[in-house]
Amino acid sequence: MLRHRELFSTCARLCLAGLLASCASFDDADSGSADPDTDLATSDVLRASGDHTTLALTADGLVRGVETATMRAFRGIPYAAAPVDELRWRPPVRHARWHDILDATQFANHCPQAASPFGRESATEDCLFLNVYAPRHAVLRPVMVWIHGGALVTGESDDYDPTRLVEQGDVLVVTINYRLGALGFLAHPALSAGSPDHTSGNYGLMDQQEALRWVHRNILLFGGDPSRVTIFGESAGGLSVHEQLVAPGSQGLFQRAIVESGAYQLTQPSLATGEVLGFAFATRAGCIDQSAACLRGLSVAQVLASQAGGTSGASPVIDGTFLPRSVGAAFASGQFNHVPVMEGANHDEWRLFVGETELVTGPVTAQTYPAAIQATLGVPAALVPLFAAQYPLASFPSPALAVSALGTDAIFACNARFAAQKLSQFVPTFAYEFNDEAAPERFLPPVSFPYGAAHASELQYLFDLPVAVPAPPLDAAQQQLSEAMIDYWTTFARTGQPSSFHTPSWTRFAADQDTMQSLVPATPRPETSFATDHNCAFWDALR
Repeated sequence: MLRHRELFSTCARLCLAGLLASCASFDDADSGSADPDTDLATSDVLRASGDHTTLALTADGLVRGVETATMRAFRGIPYAAAPVDELRWRPPVRHARWHDILDATQFANHCPQAASPFGRESATEDCLFLNVYAPRHAVLRPVMVWIHGGALVTGESDDYDPTRLVEQGDVLVVTINYRLGALGFLAHPALSAGSPDHTSGNYGLMDQQEALRWVHRNILLFGGDPSRVTIFGESAGGLSVHEQLVAPGSQGLFQRAIVESGAYQLTQPSLATGEVLGFAFATRAGCIDQSAACLRGLSVAQVLASQAGGTSGASPVIDGTFLPRSVGAAFASGQFNHVPVMEGANHDEWRLFVGETELVTGPVTAQTYPAAIQATLGVPAALVPLFAAQYPLASFPSPALAVSALGTDAIFACNARFAAQKLSQFVPTFAYEFNDEAAPERFLPPVSFPYGAAHASELQYLFDLPVAVPAPPLDAAQQQLSEAMIDYWTTFARTGQPSSFHTPSWTRFAADQDTMQSLVPATPRPETSFATDHNCAFWDALR
């Protein structure tokens, strides 16, 4: 009997894949939902907007989403069980099946974090949800899985509206939540002792991998092609893409990778180092006995309050199992998942962080410039003159722009070039620099210097974002750049290379040619001056 049921279930999913991918709209009153009050309220909103509800099948049960004139959206689908109680600080567990139709018309919880310009406050650990956006009537379309940024301590999937990617690029987009901060990345001796592999940490990365498994099982039923999955992310999301490239368990779960501003950490700490930091975290949290039971008994508020400024425990560790080696070493040796890669950075990355500091403590001055260098690089004071000589104040309009250039070059730009150089020895690699100096700043208010092409400023060219601060819309030239970028990103997802008939040619990166695509309004173009512009010879010599 069990075999017959499994066979029927498999056949039903395969037969309904095409049907439900282009399913006719359903009224809520006819959907069989278990929550009629919520259904009626949702139905009223949808009818007012002209949208309708629609059904899709998953391996765990039916889900009801929203259908517009161009797209089907399913929000808040659980891909793993809530990581609470005994499941806190353990690998994710597949979510149980459900029997009633799951309401996926609204976003679900996002993972615990403090409020910031880059994420909304949350104290709910039941947060392992994803969202699926598909063109209407899609069949075997490329799939793009978005991993949000936020330094691994903040951010959420629902801030990124991929409508333009879906409509213009004719792709499916999946956006995911994953555990953040100490809840996602705490390594601790007691947690390691209770693990079958004697490891701890990297739980947020495991969540991402579990979401990719969900995509592999289910995306055909939404009209996606499970053999053409692209993972892409920005900042900590880009770092996460790097980590998934290195993780052996991610092999086969994606076929392309796009890294936006994610090369800032090419060397990860060891598990032992992470456990030392975890020991200090437990002490701050009041777990004097350093036991797993005490840690799992902490409230979410206690965990967030003990994160040492919000960053403690928010780094992947080399645990020998999930992550066997550092990103830079893996790329140099070829010991990573071999798929085509797009690797890039923004021209003025560090201006965002200098601006964030200025809003709290005031502008960088000539007197505070040495301290700003030391804080940016984390080097002893005795080494500061070396870097100040390479970035003399006389060469910049202001001390703020001097330290911004230094941080951009040292932390993002030259690391992205290094990653591209190593990757290109083994896989097709396409490198870019986002270069719109007039990009609107959508996260922070104005400061004493222009933000330029700052960290995260390229996101608005791919997604519709929530309004954090007032900013002008993209002008005509910027809209043209946006259309080109969407074409590059989605063509890469479709074919493994970004060029198409609609966009300027993008040359494959080769270390001996050092050519990157400059994403500048209105028309992107190749550039060969990246290494000179960012002093990469200086920084490479210090590796």
